[in-house]
Amino acid sequence: MELILALAIGVLTGSGVWLLLRPRTFQVIMGLSLLSYAVNLFIFSMGRLGLAIDKEPVLQPGVPQDLLHYADPMPQALTLTAIVIGFAMTALFLVVLLASRGMSGTDHVDGARAKDAQEMP
Repeated sequence: MELILALAIGVLTGSGVWLLLRPRTFQVIMGLSLLSYAVNLFIFSMGRLGLAIDKEPVLQPGVPQDLLHYADPMPQALTLTAIVIGFAMTALFLVVLLASRGMSGTDHVDGARAKDAQEMP
């Protein structure tokens, strides 16, 4: 399970970085989203919730109250907060992308038109 999770985090991070380096704004936004998903998986895996088996999520009578017997709720809260904030930021980035495309007529990150777009009437 740890190998699959590590590979998923690595693939998401690699794909996100590759998309961040692309010249189009939509690809940059998708790269940021993939990177945020990779960070969310990393934070979630640090709480041992996804990797722990037979651990109680809430306090039970008769079980010692330490993290050896329970799942840590902090990574769950951090991941949930990051998902909500990431969704709002993606929506904001898309609105800014549409406004920038409407004002400049191109969707390149640096604002320069592509050669194909300049040749078309």
